[in-house]
Amino acid sequence: MTFLNPEQRQTLWWIAFGIALLYLFYSLTAVLTPFLFAAIIGYLLNPGVDWLSRHHVPRALACLSMILVFLALSAFLVLTIVPVMQHELGDLQQRIPSLLERLNGSVAPRLHDWFGLHIEFSGYSLRKLISDKWASEDLMSTLMSSLKVGSSALLSIVATAFLLPMVLFYLLVDWHRIARRAEDLVPRRWHDTILGFAREIDELLSQFLRGQLSVMLILAAYYSIGLAVAGFDVALPVGIFTGILVFVPYVGFSTGLALALLAALLQFGNLYGLLAVAVVYGVGQVLESFFLTPKLVGGRLGMSPLAVIFALLAFGELFGFFGILLALPASAVVMVGLRHLLKLYLSSDLYRLP
Repeated sequence: MTFLNPEQRQTLWWIAFGIALLYLFYSLTAVLTPFLFAAIIGYLLNPGVDWLSRHHVPRALACLSMILVFLALSAFLVLTIVPVMQHELGDLQQRIPSLLERLNGSVAPRLHDWFGLHIEFSGYSLRKLISDKWASEDLMSTLMSSLKVGSSALLSIVATAFLLPMVLFYLLVDWHRIARRAEDLVPRRWHDTILGFAREIDELLSQFLRGQLSVMLILAAYYSIGLAVAGFDVALPVGIFTGILVFVPYVGFSTGLALALLAALLQFGNLYGLLAVAVVYGVGQVLESFFLTPKLVGGRLGMSPLAVIFALLAFGELFGFFGILLALPASAVVMVGLRHLLKLYLSSDLYRLP
């Protein structure tokens, strides 16, 4: 490193330190999970805390109030959706014999006529398929590995649920002080550039989240009302569930549609239920794609549908379910960075000089 001047050597050491710090964060992913969730939720709740503080509510009390509202809404969603899922799974278990009879009476003959396949849908066939699958593997090792994964995941969820409110409270109380300390750590030569970059990201995310929240609320109301008018017993939880999942493009709508089809199959068991779901969800998709999203969210992210699908797949592969959930907000940050890189490239000698 003798060919580098002292300033360049110091820069390289700081880059190495930053890489080591990132690796440390990656190694402590499980420990940092509650803090990451708290930061994400805190970003959403901080405007409400600031609003209460401006109206002469002590900040600690404002933080506690917003956390209680968030926990109440989360509990309402869980208590609304989970019992319905349990009820539908119980109904599905009871109706499996009748569903198999219908498949044997309608689907099996067509498979035989069209493709020459002799298939019989029966409980014995399902049990044999499962037993053959288990017989081809080491059942004990499979069960033990599943128990290990399940227990570790359960412990992680319990620890996150226990620590999250506490971490979130202290983070919201010190939100602005933490932001000022982070700002003070920015090198002076890049201070204005990085702050402008951060403000641009903050504005883009704020507009996107506000618009997406409006879309979620409107669609939750629409699906709940539409399914209720069609006569569904589980209209409210399925409608709310579908509206919330709209936050995850394509995946959310597909999951809500599958849940509604299952409810139609269990409650009606005929063509009416399927047609009702098709009409309600078809109109909902048109409403979301051509009216709500363009008007309320618009092209703020500047991403084409192909880019959205790629972001969902890429973040899902890297970070699992939570990567899918945060794919679009994270893509907003990436898009801002790419726009700045494009500006630098277009103003560089590499682009302009022949």
